[in-house]
Amino acid sequence: MPANKTEDVCYLQPRTTEQRVAIASDFVKRFNYDIPLLVDPLDNQANRLYAGWPERLYIIENGVIRYKGGPGPFDYHPEEVERWLAERFADGHL
Repeated sequence: MPANKTEDVCYLQPRTTEQRVAIASDFVKRFNYDIPLLVDPLDNQANRLYAGWPERLYIIENGVIRYKGGPGPFDYHPEEVERWLAERFADGHL
């Protein structure tokens, strides 16, 4: 994608989990990404279990899936997540 070239975020396809972690670590550093980021090992088990491709939102609280959004791009609705979080934390407590 042109934006990837502009942002200089083109990488060779990783062949090991360690290479995936290195790419993710570079992303976190370069873009000051302060949200916890998890990396799927090369077996892509998380992708198979959660069907996150191309994009999907989940809310996981205490190890339990509380919200499972639809797969993007057509069933991808960040406003649903915002509404869920606003209701869940309406009292201001995490």
